[in-house]
Amino acid sequence: MDTFRAFISNPIFVTVWAVLAVASVIILIRDLRQNNSHLMSLMKVVWVFTVAYSGVLGLAIYWFTGRKEIGDDRLWRRAFRSVAHCYSGCGMGEVIGVIVTAGILSLSNWWIAGTTFVLAYVMGYALTVGPLVQDGVPFGTALRDALLSETPSIAVMEITAIGTDLLVGGRSGITETLFWSAMILSLTFGLVAAYPVNVLLIRYGVKEGMMDPRNTHHDHGGGHEHHGSQHAHHGAH
Repeated sequence: MDTFRAFISNPIFVTVWAVLAVASVIILIRDLRQNNSHLMSLMKVVWVFTVAYSGVLGLAIYWFTGRKEIGDDRLWRRAFRSVAHCYSGCGMGEVIGVIVTAGILSLSNWWIAGTTFVLAYVMGYALTVGPLVQDGVPFGTALRDALLSETPSIAVMEITAIGTDLLVGGRSGITETLFWSAMILSLTFGLVAAYPVNVLLIRYGVKEGMMDPRNTHHDHGGGHEHHGSQHAHHGAH
């Protein structure tokens, strides 16, 4: 572990990652504007956050699952779009939580874990409940369905991410390279860990996942992620 920490503590590691991440975001935005402008505004935001958090990996997920150019829309692609949707909100909560509790306030590990976990849940749920309410789903129904469909994914994502951040970053401060390296790794590890959870949730009908990107130009108002088929009678799709 010490050797690994020394490697990712090298400023070159963060610099190379940052350059690749910025380049990936530029490629993403260019493709969204030129080839996939029909995607819902929400999904465009989701992809920007996903690529900003995980760089080349995030761009690859978008490229092979989130564009109209995909050849088909199998379970593995729907699960990647679903986890990206969850990841965009939770990642924001984690970044804010870790920077404030660990980087600025230097709180104990329990405070870091608890605060970050809560913020990730709030952000993750908001990104699901907000669009559903906007589509006319009653708030109580939207909240209940979000709790059922998002809790397993968020829980696995955040336990993995926060655990990785605390294990790798330790008590590093916001001015140290290790602090940022650990955050980078924690976000991506959380994404990877939550992916199979989303596969299972979609396979067993707990989630429908995000709409096929080849079809969103036919229905700009639809495509929100939701719990099973419960929203069918509300017109969420």
